[in-house]
Amino acid sequence: MASLLLPVLLLSLLSSSSSTLPPPSSSPSPLTAKAAALRYWHRKNPHHRPLPPFLLSKLSPLSPLSSAALFSAISSATTPLPSFLCSAAHLLCSSSHSPPSPSDFSNYNHANFSSYGDSLSGGRDAFKSYSSDANTAADSFRRYSLRSSSRPDSFSSYSSDANIAGASFSSYAAASSAASGSFSSYAATANVPDLRFSSYDPAAVHRPRTFSSYSPESNSGGQSFSSYGRRATGSPATFSAYAADANVLGSGFAGYGEAATAANDTFSSYGSLSNKPSNTFRTYGDGGSSGVESFAAYRERANTGTDTFRSYAKHGTAARAEFLNYGASFNPGSDSFNGYGEGAVDPVIGFRVYAGENTTFKAYTKSGITFAAYRNKSSNPVPPHASGKYVYKRWVEPGKFFRESSLQNGTAMRMPDIRDKMLKRSFLPRPIAEKLPFSAMALAPLFGVSMGSTMGRAMAETVAECERAPSRGETKRCVASMEGMIDFATSMLGNGNVVVRSAENARGSGGRISLGNVRGINGGKVTRSVSCHQSSFPYLVYYCHSVPQVRAYEADILDAESGERINHGVAICHLDTSDWSPGHGAFVALGSGPGQIEVCHWIFEGDMTWTVAD
Repeated sequence: MASLLLPVLLLSLLSSSSSTLPPPSSSPSPLTAKAAALRYWHRKNPHHRPLPPFLLSKLSPLSPLSSAALFSAISSATTPLPSFLCSAAHLLCSSSHSPPSPSDFSNYNHANFSSYGDSLSGGRDAFKSYSSDANTAADSFRRYSLRSSSRPDSFSSYSSDANIAGASFSSYAAASSAASGSFSSYAATANVPDLRFSSYDPAAVHRPRTFSSYSPESNSGGQSFSSYGRRATGSPATFSAYAADANVLGSGFAGYGEAATAANDTFSSYGSLSNKPSNTFRTYGDGGSSGVESFAAYRERANTGTDTFRSYAKHGTAARAEFLNYGASFNPGSDSFNGYGEGAVDPVIGFRVYAGENTTFKAYTKSGITFAAYRNKSSNPVPPHASGKYVYKRWVEPGKFFRESSLQNGTAMRMPDIRDKMLKRSFLPRPIAEKLPFSAMALAPLFGVSMGSTMGRAMAETVAECERAPSRGETKRCVASMEGMIDFATSMLGNGNVVVRSAENARGSGGRISLGNVRGINGGKVTRSVSCHQSSFPYLVYYCHSVPQVRAYEADILDAESGERINHGVAICHLDTSDWSPGHGAFVALGSGPGQIEVCHWIFEGDMTWTVAD
């Protein structure tokens, strides 16, 4: 009977207050989601080993009435969840994020700005440490500085060290004048950046833009600029150190400089030392007048790469484009120019020290183009330390992988950045987690997420990874509740005597450390463990997997200078790497290849490993 009356009471509660929930009781109720999870743990663990504080903090904070309210809202929802429920349950909903005030432009992320700075004159916008160290940051600027005048903006340390960093600038500085835009250290060392500038600076007048240190050492991401500088006048753009040392990075410029007047765009050190860069320029400089584009040290010493210029500088007047030391890659790439300079009047287009291969120039102008020092594959430069072929070694964070022999007292080593960069979320109560379909498409509307947004794509990637077939010897499961995680861990390791461990804190991250006391878990014997890693989702989802043939260790982490104990870490050593990809970062960092060496790594803050108790 109580279960039948509860929805009625909930409807009464929700109708009486659509924006608040009852304050939590001063004494914990045995009916809370947290209490239910703890009772489940004790049933599965008769030795009554306590769960560590880092794991207890992830349990749902909902009171009984709040849990029932969330259950009811999810059951009947046709619109996004109310923000007060998202906040109470520690979930990520788009409605729960609002733009910061201008005084909060330093050290922030996950913000949305709509019609920001429209028609303002004078002043300055400065964004410092924008989305740095963030995970799945999703920042959007819509109608940014429309028709503004003499109002420069700057983004410094933008999305540096971020993971799956997404930013969208829509109708950015349209019809603005007499100002400048500056992005410095843009997406440096970011992982899977997704950065979009739509209708960037269209019809701007005398508004220079500078991107310095643009996406250096970033990994597997992309940038897109659509209608970039279209119909702008006297608004030069400078990209310096663009995508240097990046890995598999793609950039797209659509409508770049189309119908612009006196554009002067410079790409210096473009894609140098990068691995497999892919760049597409569509309708680049079409119909422009007196424009100058310069690519200096373009893709120099890169590994392969693909560049496509479609409708490049067609129908322009007095356009000038120069490629200096173009395509001097150690391993040849592929370049395509379609509609190159076709129909242009008095163009001056030059390639100096052009070293491309498999290059196609289709429908290009018959005059005004010069190729100097044109080289093909046979004359590509080779670094002095190589024998006829350059092998690109992509960047891997120092200390991320190491050998088992390093795990001993006194070892000095680099600690990777083990900080938990995920936005804070909680597990769902188990009845709610089991009710929801684990589908990005089905859940995105519930949390107010667009499938085209950074979070939408991250959700889809999480579901795809969870549904991926396991590797040989791997058993895997994605869990969205504490009870689900306990079930998986005990199914792999046995009921009654399991222990969960994680990093004590994140101190030492990115710096030099030394190891104090090191102890092999389970006596240092080869064992099976269950490791659980956070995934990107509106509520807490862990990817848990169990692999055989590992050894687990725990170690005191000491400050390299003072010898002070600053942390206590957990490391896992994978003894069988025969099924790993030859390009795995561990082999890049350590040398060797699949099945030839063991590979060890630290358990990061926020992640965990379960083992049989000693």
